[in-house]
Amino acid sequence: MNTEKFASTLKLASRPQSINTVEKLIEDLREELQIHEDCFGNILVAVTEAVNNAIQHGNKEAGDKNVELSYEVDGDSLMFTVRDEGSGFDYYNLPDPTAPENLEKPTGRGIFLMKHLADQVIFSEDGKVVEMYFKTSVH
Repeated sequence: MNTEKFASTLKLASRPQSINTVEKLIEDLREELQIHEDCFGNILVAVTEAVNNAIQHGNKEAGDKNVELSYEVDGDSLMFTVRDEGSGFDYYNLPDPTAPENLEKPTGRGIFLMKHLADQVIFSEDGKVVEMYFKTSVH
């Protein structure tokens, strides 16, 4: 059982290239924490979706705004927090991406994916902050 505990925060520019930094971070964490492949895939997709949403929808790719990505390791738990500088959104009233009228839309699945891939997802500050929790051990 991993009893390690540490945290860190990155400030990312509101541009699509910042996703490369997020992917590298998650790959480094996988190696360092020996995260199981299944869990790694879930973390990679959920966190990159959250950061991408923050860049595109939250900050509207504004060059003067940043996205803050924090993570905290506590034993076999990993928590990511993504914070943007946008005006937020109503996370209670989102279109269902599985509804027939939405199936062919190219967007609208990010939050759906995050909720299904993370063990827990919490939105706060009017949608400007999302926390995602993952258990990294396989039982």
